[in-house]
Amino acid sequence: MTTTKPSAEPLSIGDVAEQTGLSVHALRFYERQGLLAGPVQRTSGGRRRYTAFDVEWLQICVKLRESGMPLADLKQFAELVRRGPGNEAERLQLLDTHRQRVDAQIRALEECRSVITWKVGVYAEHLARGEAGGLWDPTA
Repeated sequence: MTTTKPSAEPLSIGDVAEQTGLSVHALRFYERQGLLAGPVQRTSGGRRRYTAFDVEWLQICVKLRESGMPLADLKQFAELVRRGPGNEAERLQLLDTHRQRVDAQIRALEECRSVITWKVGVYAEHLARGEAGGLWDPTA
């Protein structure tokens, strides 16, 4: 995970988009969906001003979404964080359940990779021997 250097300087939405890999549109979506750990501060002109904490939180959210965490679970996690101390067991349960899903996905992908590796070997062997013609030919 990319870490941000602590800064007291507020960050623009463009700065945060660059640091998190999220588009400006996605950042606005995250805010509307209640996925941030706290409210985004605004300038007197209404422009969003983010903190280093916001960036760190968003980087975590990105990884949770990339790993397949459902939006509803991410919303629940954000809500628990916003509520503050006292619900750590609920947060742990939510994250552990997601970790178990990710572990299952990894096992499934490893099985897929094993089949693909086997199939690559079959084709490579046949090609090396010059016997690839008609391999898995549905018309034969």
